Amino acid sequence: MAPAIAEAQQGLLGDLLGLISINGTVFCTVNGNIGVNGTATPVFPNAKVQLQCGAGNVVASATTNGSGQFSIALNPLLDLLSTLLSNCNLVVKTPLSICNANLPSVGLTSSLKFVRTTLVGLLNIAEIVPASFQFLPVLN
Repeated sequence: MAPAIAEAQQGLLGDLLGLISINGTVFCTVNGNIGVNGTATPVFPNAKVQLQCGAGNVVASATTNGSGQFSIALNPLLDLLSTLLSNCNLVVKTPLSICNANLPSVGLTSSLKFVRTTLVGLLNIAEIVPASFQFLPVLN
């Protein structure tokens, strides 16, 4: 039996009406991740976060808000999910010493982790988060 017209259109439109959403929180810690004490971990506001692919090409960027949160939206027709997950990293360019003078003057980097796909109306949203931030040896 052939799919109903609405199902066929949703499949076609779902591919066209997609979104890749990269969201996360940067914490003001030695590794940018939440500490063992959870809610007492300070966040890193106004930090510049870049999505870098390949040899450091900046694909998109965002700045963390007052809660240390950032969000980057990408068009899946231009940016393939598999390429993002295998060839791209998040880079926090703002030195950690900006949020805490006792921390080193380096940034952070993290690979990407796919969480899930959510359907909102006709829009397919692929949700991605940082896997785990680590020191960025050299700010470039």
